[in-house]
Amino acid sequence: MRHRVESELCMGTTVTIHVVSSETDSIVARYIDSAFALFREVEQQCSRFDPDSPLRQLSHTVGKPVQVPEHLFNAVNFAVAMAAITDGVFTPTIGRNMEEHGFNRNYITGETVSWTGLVNTDANYQDIILNEEQRTITLMRPLLLDVGAVAKGLAVDLAARTLMNFPGFSIDAGGDVFVHGVDEDEKPWRLGIKHPLHPDDSICSLHAINDAAVCTSGSYYRISPSNPRVHHLLNPMKNRDDKGPETVSCTVIAPYAMMADAFSTAAFLLGKGQGIDLLEQNGLNGLIITSGLETYLTDKMEDFIYEFYK
Repeated sequence: MRHRVESELCMGTTVTIHVVSSETDSIVARYIDSAFALFREVEQQCSRFDPDSPLRQLSHTVGKPVQVPEHLFNAVNFAVAMAAITDGVFTPTIGRNMEEHGFNRNYITGETVSWTGLVNTDANYQDIILNEEQRTITLMRPLLLDVGAVAKGLAVDLAARTLMNFPGFSIDAGGDVFVHGVDEDEKPWRLGIKHPLHPDDSICSLHAINDAAVCTSGSYYRISPSNPRVHHLLNPMKNRDDKGPETVSCTVIAPYAMMADAFSTAAFLLGKGQGIDLLEQNGLNGLIITSGLETYLTDKMEDFIYEFYK
């Protein structure tokens, strides 16, 4: 079978779509274009870096319901559910904190986007009221939303839905991967997990994954431009100087990329003990790696590990 690979810069990363098909190149290209269009839609609705995005506009409105686009509502809805599961360790109300650590630069233009509205430092996920029937969101206190930990996964899921009729495909969005069917050699997909201390290399490879997502959250992905000791995975409940065994990477396998994306971030923030417990309690498999390269796995994660590289 033929295969086609295309990449595009989107959502702050390089998104690569690999489709295996016996269809003509023009047909495959049309489907890939549709998949990339969904990434752009999600980004347009959920961007914290675009002053005109629905997310930024929502953050300017306090105390009254705002009807929002579908992708933004779904992203916030899932993020709030994750916040409830983790007692606020994972939260979509962390936008202002992200900006304060220098994560406020538009990846396309390089411009710094600073929040000019009010923010209540005590605001949390319970200050977000969702009405699914009306598709409205009400912010009860001033806050700046950030749904970066779920929006990319949501885009991967939407793109995957458009490609499901092909014999095989993979979508790789900077650590968020979804695979279906077979590769161009008509073999099951095999996925590499980046080495957290040497990101150009792999620390292990996974197999036996189909119609599922694999997402990795790592402290090496994005570093604060103002403080090289700070990465983008911020825990609002923990002091940065509170040093314990440091988690540097968390990989999660889940049926959907938005789920894998959110749970990999949440488990990373919780650390090896609580993080593995969180995954087990929710029927997910994953792998946490510390700065000393100690590895912690859920009970059934070994079934998916093809090989460890040391």
